[in-house]
Amino acid sequence: MFKKILIANRGEIAVRIIRACKEMDILTVAIYSTADQNALHVQLADEAVCVGGPKSADSYLNKEAIITAAVETGCQAIHPGFGFLSENSHFAKICDEIGIKFIGPNYKMIDLMGNKSKAKETMKKAGVPVVPGSEGVISSISEAIKIVEKIGYPVILKASAGGGGKGIRVAHTEEELIKEYDLVKQEAKNSFSDDSIYIEKFIENPRHVEVQVLADEHGNAVYLGERDCSIQRRNQKMMEESPSKALSQELREQMGKDAIKAAKQVNYRNAGTIEFVLAPDGKYYFIEMNTRIQVEHPVTEMVTGVDLIREQIRIAANLKLNYKQSDICLNGHAIECRINAENPKENFRPSPGIVNSLHLPGGFGVRIDTTLYQGYQVSSHYDSMIAKVIVHGKNRIEAIRKMRRVLSELVIDGIDTNQELQYFILHENDYVKGEFDTSFIENHLDELVNES
Repeated sequence: MFKKILIANRGEIAVRIIRACKEMDILTVAIYSTADQNALHVQLADEAVCVGGPKSADSYLNKEAIITAAVETGCQAIHPGFGFLSENSHFAKICDEIGIKFIGPNYKMIDLMGNKSKAKETMKKAGVPVVPGSEGVISSISEAIKIVEKIGYPVILKASAGGGGKGIRVAHTEEELIKEYDLVKQEAKNSFSDDSIYIEKFIENPRHVEVQVLADEHGNAVYLGERDCSIQRRNQKMMEESPSKALSQELREQMGKDAIKAAKQVNYRNAGTIEFVLAPDGKYYFIEMNTRIQVEHPVTEMVTGVDLIREQIRIAANLKLNYKQSDICLNGHAIECRINAENPKENFRPSPGIVNSLHLPGGFGVRIDTTLYQGYQVSSHYDSMIAKVIVHGKNRIEAIRKMRRVLSELVIDGIDTNQELQYFILHENDYVKGEFDTSFIENHLDELVNES
């Protein structure tokens, strides 16, 4: 087992990893930018190294500075968390070359699954259902038009190297297709330095369902149920839950088996997530694989009792999985709300500032992952998510009621948050009945914002 791990991240996920390491008796090294010198993860780690200025490019994306910090502090491994360098194959390769373990899959897997068009081709070979569309990247608008003639409108254009909801546009007509084609190309180039794109049939009003997998270096792989991530705004997830009300046990097992097929096709190692869209007719299709831990991993932990960060570290240390598939069962229901420093009434304007007062609720089946404390300065330089509120109940209705109670107790004073918006979502009839899809926020936003 590793003696010391560097956490190449910030915020709540850095705190989460540090806590797991402490419970495993592993020393930790935090990295931080000058804007984060007073952050909680810096205070909790055994050591901390400043790697640059406030901008992510100067600090949390500064590969050379991070590697230097790991070497100079004697770390055997680096945990990238999510975001930043977590799916950067070049960074994973550097780690491999200098003998520092990257806690995640190897760089070849990251490369393969990071290119969504290649990933789709790979899944077709594995027998995993994929959305009809181009066989790879498309080279021209005329090629795109020819493909649409076969699959029909609406279609969705996606950046091959995309992520985080960027480089995605929907077209319902040829006129829209021509317009969005150039826009996606430009957005892909600006965001990912790669303007290659692909095209798929747009599945209208789907559920977004993802399956968590773990795979070790010894050929063992398990799936840990699913997460329903359909409550999203502009392709960014807001709330997640497990299990999904939309899945029968038969469909759950089928989707889980396909997720394992996907993992084994690429000889996957560590934690990963296979993402599917579930159409209204009950058919599902592979959309992408995330080769890292997910923001929403706590809901899986709550219903399975499996510490996913611990398992990531164990797998990276070449240990066998602690679990067989028969050991994995879903108990009760879990919901996660992402608390963002933003103002929904002002078009979700970011709200950096100082947390003047803070009250974090507790109680049975309540978990809050956050980096907040009273007096903490929420920076304008990074993602607006400042906390994750997770609850567990014996069933979905109990979990909903518990989350309502927790959000009504949560106090974050000094900045604006989306807390009230989340609270009202939990009271909306369609959500309570479980009758929602990825268009839920779009369809209900005006009424929800006015209520909050």
